[in-house]
Amino acid sequence: GELTATPQIKKGRIVGASGIIRDVTDRKRFEDELRESEKKFRVLTETASSAIFIHQGGNFLYVNPASEIMSGYTREKLLSMNFWDTVHPDFRELVRERSEARLKGEFLPSRYELKIITKTGEERWVDMTVGVIEYEGKPAILGTSFDITERKRAEQALRESEERYRTILENIEDGYYETDLRGDLTFFNDSLCRILGYSGEEIMGMPNKRYTDEENRKKLYQAFNEVYRTGKPAKGFEWQVFTKDGRKRFGEVSVSLIKDSKGEPIGFRGIARDITERKQAEEALRAEKQRFEALLENAPFGLVVIDPQGIFQYVNSKFIELFGYDLNEIPNGREWFRKVYPDPDYRHHVIETCIQDFSISSPGQNVPRIFAATCKDGTKKIVRFITVQLEAGGYLMSCEDITLAQRAEEEKAALAEQLRESQKIEAIGRLAGGIAHDFNNLLTVIGGYSQLCLTDLKENEKLRGNLEEIQKATQRASDLTNHLLAFSRRQIMEMKILDLNTLLKDLDKMLHRVIGEDIQLTYLLCDELGKIKADRGQMEQCILNLAVNARDAMPFGGKLTIKTSNAELDETYAHTHIDTEPGRYVMMSVSDTGMGMTPEVRERAFEPFFTTKEKGKGTGLGLSTCYGIVKQSGGNIWIYSEPGRGTTIKIYLPRVDGSLEEPKEPGEAPEIFKGTETILVVEDEMEVRKLVAQILKGQGYTVIEASGGEEALKVARESTGRKIDLLLTDVVMPEMSGRELAETLPFRHPGLKILYMSGYTDNAIAHHGVLEEGINYIQKPFTLEALARKVREVLNRKG
Repeated sequence: GELTATPQIKKGRIVGASGIIRDVTDRKRFEDELRESEKKFRVLTETASSAIFIHQGGNFLYVNPASEIMSGYTREKLLSMNFWDTVHPDFRELVRERSEARLKGEFLPSRYELKIITKTGEERWVDMTVGVIEYEGKPAILGTSFDITERKRAEQALRESEERYRTILENIEDGYYETDLRGDLTFFNDSLCRILGYSGEEIMGMPNKRYTDEENRKKLYQAFNEVYRTGKPAKGFEWQVFTKDGRKRFGEVSVSLIKDSKGEPIGFRGIARDITERKQAEEALRAEKQRFEALLENAPFGLVVIDPQGIFQYVNSKFIELFGYDLNEIPNGREWFRKVYPDPDYRHHVIETCIQDFSISSPGQNVPRIFAATCKDGTKKIVRFITVQLEAGGYLMSCEDITLAQRAEEEKAALAEQLRESQKIEAIGRLAGGIAHDFNNLLTVIGGYSQLCLTDLKENEKLRGNLEEIQKATQRASDLTNHLLAFSRRQIMEMKILDLNTLLKDLDKMLHRVIGEDIQLTYLLCDELGKIKADRGQMEQCILNLAVNARDAMPFGGKLTIKTSNAELDETYAHTHIDTEPGRYVMMSVSDTGMGMTPEVRERAFEPFFTTKEKGKGTGLGLSTCYGIVKQSGGNIWIYSEPGRGTTIKIYLPRVDGSLEEPKEPGEAPEIFKGTETILVVEDEMEVRKLVAQILKGQGYTVIEASGGEEALKVARESTGRKIDLLLTDVVMPEMSGRELAETLPFRHPGLKILYMSGYTDNAIAHHGVLEEGINYIQKPFTLEALARKVREVLNRKG
């Protein structure tokens, strides 16, 4: 029981007591139970893994050991701290508001998640459950929390993983799919929709027969069955599908099994990669490879593929055709060099060149070279090799036979050189012809007047000797101009059908006298030699000039060979020899065993006045005269010579048909007849005109002078009452040629005879130096006797 006593005091002394005895058995039992309950609570809270705390107004009243572990603070520190300081700032206001509302009796969720701040400043997630209790007679907050940081991290990682997974599926080009066990689509990404051409709504649950054919369905089911049976994924099998618009697409598909939580198969998943472009590229590559192989085999040049070790990997058929060797016969570079370049020195040169080229070339760079290669059958060919270093290592080499092209280039160069020489000779010829023309006019005047002087002098006159020397010099100068005219092809030629063999036989004695006794002369004459048409005297001059040149090239004796033959010059020969027409020719060659010519001398040999002889030993007109005579006769002349190996000069003259014309025997010189006829002399050179007029007047003729065609026509018109018997006119004159004048005058003077005179001829009265039929002509310079005889001859001619 419980006794409550009150003392009784009288006069300051305790005299007794009064009290109440109360039965407290139930209360004692309750207190014992409470103490037991508190003991159990402490044991529970002190050993709990969750943090348990009580705070009142934010001040901690109780914290268990788990709270220390979770927060990092000691119990003493926590009891001195404010609860709000442990809450993360992002959640602090929310927790405060809820605590205050809860203390006011408002109903709020008792459990929520928030972040706290530990002693180290680390943020950690907790799952907190709170409630209101009475603590020491006042309401307080009892809370429990457990750390869910790792769970939160796992959830975040899962969310990130799912996000990555979703991002990957949404952004990969490959299609992702999931199907049920029947093969109907249950999940897919946008790429699969794009590949098949359907929208997401259309494709969901779509059976595969909608987008593939029976053959490819069988292939897919076989893969599904194999995966279902073995549990092992199938990778990379090819599959064909058809898009919504009917286009065929090629896919590369992988399949794996989907299992539920119990490990039971529930479907299939995999990746479908669109390989249409790759298949098209492969097909294009196959086609390109076929075209390339066809190109290699049908290339117009040889091709070789060589690996970095020098092993020949491939040769095409053109290579085999070109060299005669196949891959078994030349398996590597060593055998190639040994067989194709049998000469050791040349082989060494080729190898050194190739090594140098390879050392400085880079991949893809062409390295062209031209070598002389020996084929299997022993023939030699000029081959252009182009070697390309490949990016992957090794080399590709092309081989082109340029033997004919090389020869053509050489022929082209030779033709160009011949053309250049021909043009140079032609230019020199025009110059020489012009000089000869003017020079002949001067010689006509000098020779004519000196001869007139001689006719007036007696034999013992002192001046006679001087005049005779002038006559001799005039003759030598005339010979010189004749050479120039021959070179320029502007001399008058009397063309006759000749037998060259007969002409050579007639010249034999003279040739022996010319070359001397220490040179052996040999003839190799064709028995059935064709005939030519030429001026006999000019051809004799040409042969003698060649013999003299040969003699001078053999000062210590030697051998001179003259050969004749018939020749057929074809298109090929004409193509390589300028100014040559294909056809039948007579060939004459003059060969000596003399010192020969250098290329520089050979190039200038036909130039007039060019000579390698000492001063006074030659005029330099021998070969140039031959050149002009042959060219004017319609032929060609070529020089073949090398220093120390002699010289051969070949002349080709057109072969003609017809009867030989026997040379006329020269008769006795007729008496120089005089006359009384009237002669119209037309000459633009005043000195020549006066000389001719003086000579003719001295022979008794009446002479009318005119300086040109127009003046001659005027004189003729004014001479209507007087007959003009002969027109003696220069051929080449300004304004009007002698031929034009001769064609006009006879209309006014019927029966008029015509005689042309000129220092050289042009096409007015001759074609290529051959006089037209019935043309009367006298060559300047002429003598008094020659002019008087020719004038009388023309006047006496009937018709």
